[in-house]
This record gives sequence, C-alpha cells and structure tokens, in this order.
Amino acid sequence: MVRLILDSSTGGYPVLIGTNLGRELRNVITRLDPTGAAIVTDTNARPYAVKVAKAIKRAGLKTAIYAIPASERSKSIEQLQNVLGFLERQQIDRGGIVIAVGGGTVGDLAGFAAAVWQRGVRLVAVPTTLLAMVDSSIGGKTGVNGRKSKNAIGAFWQPSAVISDIATLESLPAPNYRDAFAEVVKYAVAMDRGLFDLLQRNSPRLLEGDTSMLERIVFRCVAAKALIVAKDERDRGPRAILNYGHTAGHALEAATGFRITHGRAVAFGMRVAARIALSRELCSRRLVESQDELLNAFGLPDQPPHVEPKRILAAMALDKKARRGKVAWVMPRRIGHAEVGHTIPAALVRRVVTRSLG
Repeated sequence: MVRLILDSSTGGYPVLIGTNLGRELRNVITRLDPTGAAIVTDTNARPYAVKVAKAIKRAGLKTAIYAIPASERSKSIEQLQNVLGFLERQQIDRGGIVIAVGGGTVGDLAGFAAAVWQRGVRLVAVPTTLLAMVDSSIGGKTGVNGRKSKNAIGAFWQPSAVISDIATLESLPAPNYRDAFAEVVKYAVAMDRGLFDLLQRNSPRLLEGDTSMLERIVFRCVAAKALIVAKDERDRGPRAILNYGHTAGHALEAATGFRITHGRAVAFGMRVAARIALSRELCSRRLVESQDELLNAFGLPDQPPHVEPKRILAAMALDKKARRGKVAWVMPRRIGHAEVGHTIPAALVRRVVTRSLG
C-alpha cells in the first residue's frame, strides 16, 4: 500500500492506494469519528458499497446506501435532489460524513451533495474505477451537468480521505477499464515524460490488469495532479493544464447528450488539440503520431460517434472556462510538456474538428 498526504486549503488529507483496503478504510472512518455516515454509490458499484457498509458497521457505525443509475446522465440536478433527500432521511448532521463509492459520476455528485448539505459535511472518496482513481477523486472538484454544459454546476470541496482499492478494478468491464487510460495518457503527454515512457513499455501488462503496475500508474497520476492542485486549488491558472484534451472532449460529450464515455471523449479531444498544435507549429508531427500510437494501444479509437461539427463547436462556447465565448486551449509542445492559455482561430478549430470526425 502507498499512502500520500495531499495539501489543501482545509488541511491535508490521506490518499491510500493498494489492494484489499477494507481494514484501512475502517481505520480511516474510525479516526474521523463521525456522528453518522451515508454511502452514495451506483448500480454497478453497489456490491462493493455493501462491503464498505459492513466494514463501517464493524467499527460500530450505522450507515445506509443510496444507489443512483450508473450513467453520466445521473450527474443532474434531479439526482442531486434525490441524494440530498437521502442525507436528510439519514439525519446526517455537520458531524457526519458522506462516502462516495463508485466512479467519477458518483464522486462528483456525492461530493457536491456533501458540499451543500448542512453547508458542508465531510466526504470520503472510495473510487472504484481507474478513471476516478487517477483523476476525478483528487483535487476537490464536484458538481453536476447543466442541460447543455458539462460540469456547469458545482463547488470546490476537498475530501477528508481517498481510498483507492485496486482490487475493485477486477470487476470492471474491459471497455470501462480501457477508457480510463485516456486520462492517464493526458498526464503523460501534458506533464510527465517518464510516465509516457512507462506506458509505452508496459501497455500489455496494464491491459492485463497487473496490480503492481497499476499501483505505480495510479500513484504517478495522483502525485502529478496533487502538485498542480496545491499551486492552484481554485483553478485560476496553472491547474488549467489538467484540461488538456477536455476542451473538445467535453464539447463532444455535451453534443452527444453524454452518450459517449468520458475517456473516449478525452481521447478525441487530445487528438484534436495535438493536430491544432501541429498546424500552429507548436509541436512536432512525431508528438501527434506518438500520442495516437499510445491511445490506440489502449483501445481508444480515433472515430467518435456521428455528430455534427457545429454542435461540438457550439458546445465549446459554453465551456465553463470560456471567456466571452473564447476558449483558452492547452497545447502540447513536446511529450511531457504542455502550455496553457493559447487562443486558437475559430476557422482552424472548425477545420480540425471536422477532419477529426471523419
């Protein structure tokens, strides 16, 4: 097991990465000494949520489980109201905790509920997908989607602890598992050349679910994100580098009514961003090719679902980072290094997006 302490404005919190962490989870909850606990999960992760509930009960704490449908569409105001109703029925007071057991949708939704219930109660994140372990469970961003915009409604709310149990990944369907590597490749291309090399050498082991290699990858991603978040917790500047691939990716998600998976959308967004960078002579053709090769190695295809380019372009203007309808792009310069704040001509964006859609 690996234990990190992440800094935040509300104090440090532990991130545990390992296998079969039931005892460690129980110890974390015991140290928090909550007055009550409510578990929010989804229909896919419910079996593991039941194990979490049993572990908590052995620590002498009563709890209950609320499961949302396992879909990105559950990141909605309607589901937020349902979760808040659950917390009210469980009589979670300011000394209580919300435990989010599941992927990114559960973490974002439950985290937002924790942020607003009683004007803020503690949150423990128990990510059960690789995507959530390497990205969404870290950094304190919570929220739900608007009718047309990704993550448009939310709050910054840091967890009190994150417990990433690699054993939960064994039951993930293969497409969901591979999907997460889009975010891993994002870290590699934008921030960590060593991680890029590690992925190139070990993609077969990772696709087979090698536990020790997965622990290394999760640790590396968490450490990279933690360093950025510590400098810019409220997302005012440097943290924008974590948005690499998300400008076009989030727009594709919104344009398809969130029917495409987040990983596939981010992979598409990275391909778009790299080709824009190449057109602007900001990166080499070899970078574009190397990124494509690595995405392909993890089964992230370059052909998204059919969608009109104009719908993606319209969704970009609604990006929460846009200012007066203009988006500051994150552009890759070389493997392991990207730059934030690039303004790209609309005609070039339109051309690259249209070509990328095939």
